This record gives sequence, structure tokens and C-alpha cells, in this order.
Amino acid sequence: MPWSNQSGGGGWKGGGPWGGGGNNSGGPWGSGPQRGNNNSGPPDLEELLRRSQERLRQVLPGGGGGGLGWRTVAVAGVAVVAIWLATGFYRVEQGEVGVQLVFGRYVGMTQPGLNYNWPYPVGSVETPDVLRMRETTVGMREIEPVRGGPATGVDVPEESLMLTGDENIVDVDFKVLWRISNAPDYLFNIQNPESTVKAIAESAMREIVGRTDIQRILTDQREQVQADVQALMQRALDSYQSGIEITQVQMLKVDPPQQVIDAFRDVQAARADQERVRNEAQAYANRVVPEARGEASQITEAANAYRDRAIAEAEGQADRFLKIYEEYRKAPDVTRERLYLETMEGVLGSTNKIIIDEAAGANGVVPYLPLDGLRAGPRVQSTSNGASSTAPLSQPSTGASTEAAQ
Repeated sequence: MPWSNQSGGGGWKGGGPWGGGGNNSGGPWGSGPQRGNNNSGPPDLEELLRRSQERLRQVLPGGGGGGLGWRTVAVAGVAVVAIWLATGFYRVEQGEVGVQLVFGRYVGMTQPGLNYNWPYPVGSVETPDVLRMRETTVGMREIEPVRGGPATGVDVPEESLMLTGDENIVDVDFKVLWRISNAPDYLFNIQNPESTVKAIAESAMREIVGRTDIQRILTDQREQVQADVQALMQRALDSYQSGIEITQVQMLKVDPPQQVIDAFRDVQAARADQERVRNEAQAYANRVVPEARGEASQITEAANAYRDRAIAEAEGQADRFLKIYEEYRKAPDVTRERLYLETMEGVLGSTNKIIIDEAAGANGVVPYLPLDGLRAGPRVQSTSNGASSTAPLSQPSTGASTEAAQ
């Protein structure tokens, strides 16, 4: 049965359900706290209850002057529960996934669209964007552009200065592009994803740079360094089950420290000259060595040809001698005479000859007509007075040296 602090309102009168109205109204344990003239001190509990009842009667139907029935209370309770349950609907946008929690425990994921989960405080939903590409910069702080100008950056030496494998110092600024690959792991396994990615990126870059010479980092090994850093970061994040995928590592700036950059550029110029001279020497060697090899090959081939020719001639002479020897064994006299005649023909065939007949005595010179000399024409001889005369090419003379044909 409802009660009221107002007199004449029915039910209890005076100071509330415990009676004892008047100036000494209070709780069931006696007088309540007294108020001063300025109404200071804690508020009266009964006064608060009375005001709450009045507000409830004004809100609920049938609460104008009579008491509240059980049906009214039931309807109000159902309405409150329905409104509470309706707050469990939520929407997941494109590129996001819904991670549902019930009493703080992960129960499943939902796709983009309208979904439902238990309302707060029983359930909750996290909607991370898994398609957005995130960036983490190491070694530099980007400053927002002013009035549409270009973005600028401030170097952070404590992050960018690194020691190379050949004990040189290099200033490296780089950027890491990453995205969420597993939303539950990303939300629950790491506390601060941005800081974690940055710390792992700096550590991985220092490890790879510490194994590489500065010359390779500045020239032809930048792509390899980026790939190695990406692979090392991915292994570390996978070991943490972070749910993060590293898509790319970009080296923005790779320079020596500002204090020694001039000297380093001189060293680079000297190395470039050294490389140029080495290339020129290699080009000269590439031209000369093949020529020398060609000449050596030519000499070798000529020697081989001479060897083959000499061997072939020797073998031919040996075969010829064997064949002659076989014929000599069959007819020694005839073969001996033939060899003699062929030998004399070869010896006397190219010399001037005077034939003397022994049977004719001292005057037994046989006239000889050199037919080959006639074909060559007369020979012109000069005299002592300067005149010229023609004489036969061959004139037999008894005073000349002779070669007798036996």
C-alpha cells in the first residue's frame, strides 16, 4: 500500500512510514539529523523518497492521485527491458569487422552490416578497421602542413642514428606500412599496437644495418635491407600473435651524419674514381686478353699443322722406301740402275752441261743445243768500247770447267 508524507493523503501521516510526525519526526531509531536555520547538512532521506514517489506518479500512467498497481509496474518493467534489449543492435561499416564480447570474453566476429549483441553492461562490440593501411615513421616526426603547404619533418637522431657492420654511423629514416590481419589478436594480445610496431621496426632496422656495410646500404643493397627488415618484423609480430601484417618498409633517407657528410662525400668521389679506373682496366683486359689468346691459338694451330705435315711426309718417305726396297729385292740390278739414273737426272737436270765423248779423245766435245735457252732469247753482252753485241746463250768451250756424265 503506497504511503505519503503529506497529511490527508491517505495511509501514513506525519513523518513517513515509521510515524512520529511533528517536529520530532525521524527514522525508526529516533530523531534523524537536525537541520540548522540555513538548511546546511546532509539531505533528509524521507524527503528524497517523497520526491521520488511524486516524480514516478507523474511519469507512469494512473499516477495522478491514486496508488501504483502491479500491472503498471509490470508494464513499466517490460518497457525498460525492451528498450535495454533494443540497444544491442549495432552497425558494422565497410572495411570493418565486429568483435563481440560477452562479459568481457570474445565470442565471435561479424561482417559489415546490421548485427546484434547483448547490450551493455552484459555485452560490448569492438569494430576495428581491418582494410585501412596504417603508417609508422621511425627517425622523423612529421609536422602538419600550414595553410595547405607541404608536410615537413623533424629528424629524431636518437631513433635514426645506427651503427653499420663496418663500424660507421648512418642516419636512416624509414616508414613502415601495416594493416590488421587478425582483429581478435590485434585487440587482445598487444596493449599498444602503434608503439609495438614502432619499437619492433627500430630494433629490426638496427639489426639489419648492423650486419651490412655502409657502402652497400647507400648504393645497391637498399632493396635487400628493406626486404630483410620486413621479414624480421613479421617474424617478431607473429611470435607475439599480434594480428598485424607488415606490407612494406620504405627507407626515406640514408645519409652519413651531418657532421661528417662532406668528408664522406669526398670518400665517395674517390671510390667512384677508383671504380671508374678499375672498369677501364677491366675493359682493356677484356680487349687484350682475347687478342693474345687468338694469337696463341694461331701459333698453336700452325705448330700442329707443321707437326702433322712433317709426320705425314716422314711416313710417306718411309712407305716409299719400303716399296722401293721390296722392288729392289725382286730385281737388284735393274732397280740399282734405275735409282742411279733418276738420281743423276735430279742432280744434272738444273745445271749447265758439256757432254764429252771419251771415245773421240781430247776433241770429243759433243755439240749441245740448249733448247730452253733459245726460248728465253739471245743474251746481250757489252764490249770494252761501249758497243753491245749478241751472243748465243751457250757456247761450247774446251777451256771451261766441265761435268762429265758417266
